[in-house]
Amino acid sequence: MPAPPCASCHASRAALRRPRSGQALCGACFCAAFEAEVLHTVLAGRLLPPGAVVAVGASGGKDSTVLAHVLRALTPRLGISLQLVAVDEGIGGYRDAALAAVRRQAARWELPLTVVAYEDLFGGWTMDAVARSTAGSGRSRSCCTFCGVLRRRALEEGARRVGATHIVTGHNADDMAETVLMNFLRGDAGRLARGGGLGSPGEGGALPRCRPLQFASQKEVVLYAHFRRLDYFSEECVYAPEAFRGHARDLLKRLEAARPSAVLDLVHSAERLALAPAARPPRPGACSRCGALASRALCQACVLLDGLNRGRPRLAIGKGRRGLDEEATPGTPGDPARVPTSKAIPTF
Repeated sequence: MPAPPCASCHASRAALRRPRSGQALCGACFCAAFEAEVLHTVLAGRLLPPGAVVAVGASGGKDSTVLAHVLRALTPRLGISLQLVAVDEGIGGYRDAALAAVRRQAARWELPLTVVAYEDLFGGWTMDAVARSTAGSGRSRSCCTFCGVLRRRALEEGARRVGATHIVTGHNADDMAETVLMNFLRGDAGRLARGGGLGSPGEGGALPRCRPLQFASQKEVVLYAHFRRLDYFSEECVYAPEAFRGHARDLLKRLEAARPSAVLDLVHSAERLALAPAARPPRPGACSRCGALASRALCQACVLLDGLNRGRPRLAIGKGRRGLDEEATPGTPGDPARVPTSKAIPTF
């Protein structure tokens, strides 16, 4: 049976049916519709004002690649300038290939690229060293906890180095729905309260962040990359299989099979969530060590690095962080007995 005509241009045969609407579109019309929806998200949410210098968190994966490509196409209409900022976490056999994809993208699109490395920013610590310290086997369930916090800090530092006024990341609707599920399952009211909206306004001196792809499904991100023939890195991080997010992802797939709107329903539920006054987290202040936004005396990045430097990394996760008030013990990065140094936790 021949494909139906495109519902938009009526001139070409449809190449797909949009996963949510069922609308039959050709590849060109689908890409135009996708870009128009991202433009609407940015304009309606007032995410990127004219004149903004935007740091795009570039990982080399499909989401950040699609985000950079779309924003580059929309730059004349938005009146913004783009800078690619990549983070080298120090994951052997994985990150080098992803960074190679980012460098190809920067050269092809003629966009400036800045790479910041964990090893330079965090006193010699790389993710491989963190994994050895936390588990001794090279992998650990807590790796993603460390990496998420440190990557956020590294991206902020990279954005400041290039003079950015705003940060954008490629989180799509599936990513955000997984995050909402994870926070519900962990009973994390503080993160649930902060999870709504399209980003953060940049309080406490932090740069404003936003997620222009937040309402785009992962399926449509992949389809856009396919029709635009984008070059991206598609391998999963070696530490990802042990992350708690994988369980939320599996659950989300089952929910979406039973109710196709489940992904966006979860995303919108986070926007509408209201906590009772007693459950609301305290207003954030400044970290006493590095000056970053923090809900306690030390920000989470400094707490995690303290745990690593004292050879007790698990104390920095969850309720165990109280143990960080104890005396430190000696050693080296990746060794359970590292001596903390003044360079181990940088001041940004």
